[in-house]
Amino acid sequence: MGGGELGLALAYLMQRRVLTATLLPSDLSPDHPYLIAPAEVHPFFNVTGVDWLARHRPKARRVAMCSQTDLMGLPSLATYRAAFKVAAREIVAEISYDPDTADAAEIVARMLARDPDILCWCSSAPPMVEALTVAAFEAGFTGQILSCTCDNYQRLIERTSSRFMERVTFQFPDFDDPKLGDSAFFFHRPKAFFDSYNERFPGLWSAVSWEYAFILDLWHEAVETADSLTPATVLTALKRGRRMPHAFGLASWWGTEVFGIDNALVGDWPVVAIRDGKARIQEFGSVLDWLKGNGPLLVAELEALHQLWHQRAKPDLARALADD
Repeated sequence: MGGGELGLALAYLMQRRVLTATLLPSDLSPDHPYLIAPAEVHPFFNVTGVDWLARHRPKARRVAMCSQTDLMGLPSLATYRAAFKVAAREIVAEISYDPDTADAAEIVARMLARDPDILCWCSSAPPMVEALTVAAFEAGFTGQILSCTCDNYQRLIERTSSRFMERVTFQFPDFDDPKLGDSAFFFHRPKAFFDSYNERFPGLWSAVSWEYAFILDLWHEAVETADSLTPATVLTALKRGRRMPHAFGLASWWGTEVFGIDNALVGDWPVVAIRDGKARIQEFGSVLDWLKGNGPLLVAELEALHQLWHQRAKPDLARALADD
């Protein structure tokens, strides 16, 4: 996906000008000109879920958040902080946890002690999302839950209830969703892909299952447009006109303010909730419009957690190769 020890590999790939895709946009920087984030712009799309919930559940105003302290969790925490501030929601609790040692029941208990209307799991890993959600159910929580992902939600319905899970808002749809059937969305036959994937790999569909195929679709089209396999030429074809089709509609290349380079493809993103036991898209929110209106606040929150591109340590490829 990205992050972690991928930094050394990126230094190697960029040195050789290899066109590379990541699912973790925080990998982007001017030091990585051939690295792109064309599928998702985690965690910035999470602002659409906060905005939707604020409009549809206006009485839910007190928020308790938890987030793991890693390259997935910290940018997500900063983004949710900014989104809740824009939505005029009060953050009454904020818990950071070590993903290797955290106790979900303890975390939920600490969150509930502040009497929140909303529990937010930020970008917790799928097993932790499951554990936190079950803990909230067992504690008798009756408010709203926000989460970046909700993989294996059918199992969560079995462990909680269908009615309880209808309180959960997240960001990744099933690809048999009727709202993805529109030809305006740039993903070849989403329902057929979803059905085939689940037939071949039953029970393994996740938030990112579609992203690798989608990235290859984009790359394939750019290769045909450029009539070349040369990375620089293909990248130019990908970024032609600055605006191009994305999985969920038209999107623009963006990122200088946060990543130091416009190598993230940003457009609309779905807000998802469970209805009658099935994940369903509620609307498509504009991530780009939110960023244009609230970019400085987001940058400030990212900076406070040392998550801007120039605040991160640069891997020393020469030293790593010498050590080998």
